[in-house]
Amino acid sequence: MSTHATEVARGCAAVRAALDRLPRVDLGVGETPLEPLPRLTAELGGPQLYIKRDDVAGGPLGGNKTRMLEYVLGKAVEGGATSVVGGSAAQSNYSRQLAAACARLGLDCHLVLRRLRPGDEQLQGSLLLDHLYGATIEFVDDDRTEQTRRLTELADGLEAAGAVVYRAPQASEADKALHAAAYAGAAVELLEQCAVAGVEPTHVYVSTLDTTHAGLLLGLRTAESGAEVRAISPNERAIFADRPREEEVARLTTAAGQLLGLSVSITADDVVTSTAHLGVRYGDITAGGVAAMRVFARTEAIILDPVYTAKAAAALIDDVESGVLGKSDVVVFWHTGGMPAVFAYSDEIGAA
Repeated sequence: MSTHATEVARGCAAVRAALDRLPRVDLGVGETPLEPLPRLTAELGGPQLYIKRDDVAGGPLGGNKTRMLEYVLGKAVEGGATSVVGGSAAQSNYSRQLAAACARLGLDCHLVLRRLRPGDEQLQGSLLLDHLYGATIEFVDDDRTEQTRRLTELADGLEAAGAVVYRAPQASEADKALHAAAYAGAAVELLEQCAVAGVEPTHVYVSTLDTTHAGLLLGLRTAESGAEVRAISPNERAIFADRPREEEVARLTTAAGQLLGLSVSITADDVVTSTAHLGVRYGDITAGGVAAMRVFARTEAIILDPVYTAKAAAALIDDVESGVLGKSDVVVFWHTGGMPAVFAYSDEIGAA
């Protein structure tokens, strides 16, 4: 084994040992596949492409959030929680996976969801699944401040009635570092799979705002990997009013490292993130994203969602076509899930 391979293996082992010290529940994540994309590679005529299938993390309608929830709800269960309060947008992947995890664990799930588009309360996509999983759901307009206020009010009321409440996003930001820590484990899982496949990734493309990005950076850097994480944001650049997103990702990477007892130095200059494929705001459908959905579907039968993964795929395709990525690069596209949203956005996808 080469010196570099030894360092990678040592770093992977350190991350796994640190995660093993945290409380965790089993939500069926296991190890998600790493698969080559030969037809897409040939279609684009660029780098060697692989896909990390976190769209099947926790089951066929899973996703990247389920990795996080194994640790987040592990903490909640250890603390005696009986109810979980959280929420995001109406078609939120996090909320859907949270509702599924709560059903599996026997926890009451209460969601406050933001309306983004006309018809958002129609039972379709992730929202339909939220109902099937038994979550209690209410809506607010697209105002994050009002959503947090209502979630706080709801959690306080449940606690007054005797429930032990765990506050998930957007009710609380307290465990963002724990969410990121879970993805340090995902990063070393990828590196171990790459070692078996005999490849060394140069780039990882992923659609993420902050925690998934931070966790991947933490795991890759701890394991001495030189792979660059290129995060394609689904959210507006001004999502953090008091700091740039690069600073937030660096902060979370450091905080997750401290939580796990890992020493990694990350600054905002190490964070590569882009809003170029967002559209106007979160939840927008873009022509580039729909085109990327079509290419992935027709070459590899991979279904992307229009809000997250399609935009990361559009960025990947643009970077191949513009020469940012070359034939010698080895690129991993991280599929974070979100397939149910395809059905909720069918009219917009068709129009695009």
